[in-house]
Amino acid sequence: QVQPVESGGGLVQPGGSLRLSCVASGSIFIFRTSGVGWYRQAPGKQRELVAAIGRGGSTNYLDSVKGRFTISRDNAKNTVYLQMNTLKPEDTAVYYCNVDSQFGGYWGQGTQVTVSS
Repeated sequence: QVQPVESGGGLVQPGGSLRLSCVASGSIFIFRTSGVGWYRQAPGKQRELVAAIGRGGSTNYLDSVKGRFTISRDNAKNTVYLQMNTLKPEDTAVYYCNVDSQFGGYWGQGTQVTVSS
């Protein structure tokens, strides 16, 4: 099993930046051989995939965050990051990390990101 734990959320003004971290505990083998995605869910909306990174480092992004967000992973630290720049009010949501393994998906508890002046 893997337990992802997110951190790094908070309140930021429009145009600001935040870096989210997803640290995995448990089976490091599962983490390092799995893709990891960052999802978000705003009030009244469905959860959506924001960015994902494969075990080999390939990435993909939601169109609305391309050029502003960057996902990366550091397997030595069992961590996946989401660097978020030029934040907009519509980026406000709870952000979740998901480890997508051959044994199933493992979700973290989420971290709140609020973009407001």
